[in-house]
Amino acid sequence: MSDVVVPKHRARRVVLTTVGVVAAVLVLALGGILAVGGIFVPATYLQPWSATYYQRFSDPRMQVVAHAVLAPSGHNMQPWTVRLDTTDPNVLYLYTDPTRLTPAVDPLARQTLVSQGTFLAYLQVAAEHLGYSASFTLFPDGTYNEADLKTSMSQMPVAKVTLAKDSSATTADYASLYLSDTNRAPYTSAPLTTTQTGALTALAGSSPATLSILSDQPDMTALGAFAIEGTRIETEYLPATKESDTLFYGTEQAKNQARSGFAVEGQGTSGFMKYFLQGLLTVIPSVNDDAAGAKNAIAMTGAGVAHTAAYALISTPGNTRTEQVQAGILYAQFCLHARTLGLVMQPLSQVLQEYAPMAAPYAAIHAKYAPGGETIQMMVRVGTATTQYPVTMRRDANTLVHTP
Repeated sequence: MSDVVVPKHRARRVVLTTVGVVAAVLVLALGGILAVGGIFVPATYLQPWSATYYQRFSDPRMQVVAHAVLAPSGHNMQPWTVRLDTTDPNVLYLYTDPTRLTPAVDPLARQTLVSQGTFLAYLQVAAEHLGYSASFTLFPDGTYNEADLKTSMSQMPVAKVTLAKDSSATTADYASLYLSDTNRAPYTSAPLTTTQTGALTALAGSSPATLSILSDQPDMTALGAFAIEGTRIETEYLPATKESDTLFYGTEQAKNQARSGFAVEGQGTSGFMKYFLQGLLTVIPSVNDDAAGAKNAIAMTGAGVAHTAAYALISTPGNTRTEQVQAGILYAQFCLHARTLGLVMQPLSQVLQEYAPMAAPYAAIHAKYAPGGETIQMMVRVGTATTQYPVTMRRDANTLVHTP
């Protein structure tokens, strides 16, 4: 039998047809992944980041609350509720939301109370921008009953906030409210300048909490090691990984519903890649199982500490609820002013968490950096960005309002 010879032009046509079919299949597959990832879904969870969002509210108290929801919080839980005083239009009360706790990584709710302070600091900057002063009375009805913590959180305000018109009110940090509060990328090799360091350390002048900025090589090595060890322990602690899994939202639809917790933006992912990764994780969840997530978290922390200009430690003499809130106020002031100065930061406070597997490094870092019995409330790396991080989910300010 003789061989059949296929004309060259017909062979080329077959190849082109095959390539076209494969390309079409790939395009359809990519389109499907992007659709699953939510590329056509409006990101309502980002509405509070709009510079005009607060204008939806006529009540000045709600206008400052609309800014304060941008504050950083532990695990991005945004554990806040507010009550508007019905007899005084200048007063609101801030409460801890006991339904937004993270007991695995924050068993004593210390980080949750630090997060109350960040809310107050953002609120104060917003008030000053709008021509008000904002004064705080912490725990005006007394502190919590630790034996019945959730009930106390529901019933006892963290702060009474009073607004007053003030023509002299001003702030340099308003624009920084709208910038991402966390940047996990490696930073440039540029050290903090003397001016930057001085401006940041001066923030603690009026605070009961203390702020130390450390950049000597022995401290950089020690604190970097604490950061990596804390990340490793947290990623190996099953209750923590399970808790984090429940707080991760992998599609635009899920993020619009939750408006808090974790998302791919936390890894610096944005634009087209955000939707692609969200779709991929939804279609093939094993891509981001606990083992892969742990490996990625440790690698990111390692890369980060290897490219960091300095660390900041925020400490308090004791560890009362009031001191925790005060530490949060100072931390947020630090974050905002650092961004005003052209810096970025990342909290690395895993080593400060109070669950059993973290006990040894917790004791070690306190022995080295709080030898007088102080409590280190926050540990933060700081430097100059190599890339900008996207903002992530925030709740609608209306959902914070609590009516007794």
